[in-house]
Amino acid sequence: MIPKHYKPEEVDKVWKVDYENIANLAHSWSISNGIEPSSKDKIKTCLILVDIQNTFCIPEFELFVRGKTGTGAVDDNKRLCEFIYSNINDITHIAITMDTHQAMQIFHSIFFVNDEGEHPSPFTLISYKSVKDGKWKFNNKIHHNLNISTDYIQKHLLHYTEELEVKGKYELTIWPYHAMLGGIGHALVSSVEEAIFFHTIARYSQPEFHIKGDNPLTEHYSVLDPEVLTGPDSKPLSKRDESLFNKTKSSESIIQKLIDYDRIVIAGQAKSHCVAWTIEDILRKLSIMDKSLARKIYILEDCTSPVVVPDTLDYSEEADRAFERFEHAGMNLVRSTDPIESWS
Repeated sequence: MIPKHYKPEEVDKVWKVDYENIANLAHSWSISNGIEPSSKDKIKTCLILVDIQNTFCIPEFELFVRGKTGTGAVDDNKRLCEFIYSNINDITHIAITMDTHQAMQIFHSIFFVNDEGEHPSPFTLISYKSVKDGKWKFNNKIHHNLNISTDYIQKHLLHYTEELEVKGKYELTIWPYHAMLGGIGHALVSSVEEAIFFHTIARYSQPEFHIKGDNPLTEHYSVLDPEVLTGPDSKPLSKRDESLFNKTKSSESIIQKLIDYDRIVIAGQAKSHCVAWTIEDILRKLSIMDKSLARKIYILEDCTSPVVVPDTLDYSEEADRAFERFEHAGMNLVRSTDPIESWS
């Protein structure tokens, strides 16, 4: 049953969540429906929501994930909200990742110039060859903001683009300015934020937030690891974030959190990038530690869409291949409308 305050027609809009009203509604809902605090759950389920932010999910925002249908992220979030409300008594805990950027980062136009002093257009792909041949160079007008020498960054660009190539990852992509810290685009989608808050009050379960993507020298699709781990001097670019899999945000391993929960459910944007690479990193870690834990992971395949930019980029096939690989590894592809009790 879905609470009456939920309005699916508002999922594609930005608005202020009325916290006091929602708190009162959630409290009444929990009493009338006999909902117990999450601490009493015998089967513990953690819902991981990847980057469900305005910048990716609202049509007029910077990097709307349109998917194959053109309305991908909006439709995904309608189903996601309904999944949260319908299964509120089964969701023990919600963890949220948030892409977080500033202007001067390696995937934004201002970072590069050509010999004419022009910046690359959004969705330009920067290859190792284009950096080696000098087609695109670091814009040294911004180096004082980063407190790093121009020589180091130019070496870093060669190292970085070569690493992406060697590891079979996506080429460095110049994205539109997006998920800007402090901006409206950075915020959670209002309808999803409301559903999370409703769950918080109804289940007495505080959500946890994980910031990623703020290092200026690397992309960070996965919440666990940056795209490239080290710079040209072999020093780490960004500290690994394993807190997503630790209740206490301590130094416990990914395996411990998978042991603590009976189910890990994953949804979010985009299927081809942040969702896929987060799951890929989980799978890589499990392959080293305990492959059998993959069976605890459930991917809501109807609550995520690939990056598609008409006549420019289409990552649909890459996303589908990744999900086939996850299923083959033992993870479960499920739909938001499937009863949780029917999940194997």
